[in-house]
Amino acid sequence: MTMFYSLIRDVQDATTSGSTKRQLKALTRITDLFLAGSARYSKRQIELFDDVFKVLVEVIELRTRIKLARRFATDSNAPSALVRAFALDESVAVAAPVLTESNALSESDLIASASTQSQGHLYAIAQRETISEAITDVLIERGEPKVVHAVARNEGARISDNGFRALVVRSGHDQQLAAHVGARRDIPRHHLLKLLETASASVCSKIIAANPKLADVVHGAVTEVIDDINVEVRRKSQDHVKAKHRVKRLTDWKELREADVHAAARAQDFEKTVTMLSALAGCHIEMVERAVLNENPGAIQVIAKAAGCSWATAKALLLMTVAERRLSKLDIERARENFERLEQRTAQRVLEFYEARRNLFTEANPPLAAQEAASLQAMLR
Repeated sequence: MTMFYSLIRDVQDATTSGSTKRQLKALTRITDLFLAGSARYSKRQIELFDDVFKVLVEVIELRTRIKLARRFATDSNAPSALVRAFALDESVAVAAPVLTESNALSESDLIASASTQSQGHLYAIAQRETISEAITDVLIERGEPKVVHAVARNEGARISDNGFRALVVRSGHDQQLAAHVGARRDIPRHHLLKLLETASASVCSKIIAANPKLADVVHGAVTEVIDDINVEVRRKSQDHVKAKHRVKRLTDWKELREADVHAAARAQDFEKTVTMLSALAGCHIEMVERAVLNENPGAIQVIAKAAGCSWATAKALLLMTVAERRLSKLDIERARENFERLEQRTAQRVLEFYEARRNLFTEANPPLAAQEAASLQAMLR
């Protein structure tokens, strides 16, 4: 114990010549002393070391804390209490090295830091090699553009469905972010579709450039090929391929029913829902995708009615979270009244009209085809 307290005095002594080097050496030896006997220490002794680390970090001058944090950030054997003390430092220069690199910090440590500390601390966390969904959710919610851009660019960051939804919303007024989000290999297809529908032509070009496989389908202006891009993305989506095979089997066996669409919508399964509803209504899947994703409820009601669906299924479609409609009880009641007034034959004629116009525009004026198809929702309001 005499050596232990001697080392503590060396760490605390910031007045002697070469104090930084002496403090680093002393704190390293205390760490080694902790690690050498950690398996034998009692809970009380470990708590003592924790308290010592916290106190020592607080009394060391800033310049020395920065050097110590850098030293222990990459040390896999550094005591977690010491690393946490550095991570909680108000100075970003001290906290950043361990927040970015240390494996001694737990997920709860990082969530606590992301939930309470400065944007500089959040940016440091966003640079980690891997980040869990729980952490990126907090970074996206609290982060300013610099932080959110770092998360979107980080291939090792796992992003939840809600996280992608928030990124797509923020991308609406941030073209650079839209390009980062669209370039991610793990973006769910329904979020990519929504991003492509709202992004500018220049941003779509960047997304295409970041995905060379999509560039093969480009033959002109971006607005002309949005549907072609969606076809390519859809073809490469394992979830969509599985849903398509299932619907084909049901269709071949003449067993596809409204109940299948209802169940898929209730389960928030975008791929199964749009594939089944497209087959049931007999219209292009692009039209169904846009209707499901559109915040306005008109288009999806027309397609559901044309498919012979009941109000229960139409309501399930309206309540799918991918569109973020956030309908009130009054909105739902009005939608029900509109749906029940709409006749199935009328709805089918509307779809036939738009299918015919879509085919005509595709053959006669390809650059306008995607724009015409995208106008379905607005025309059906």
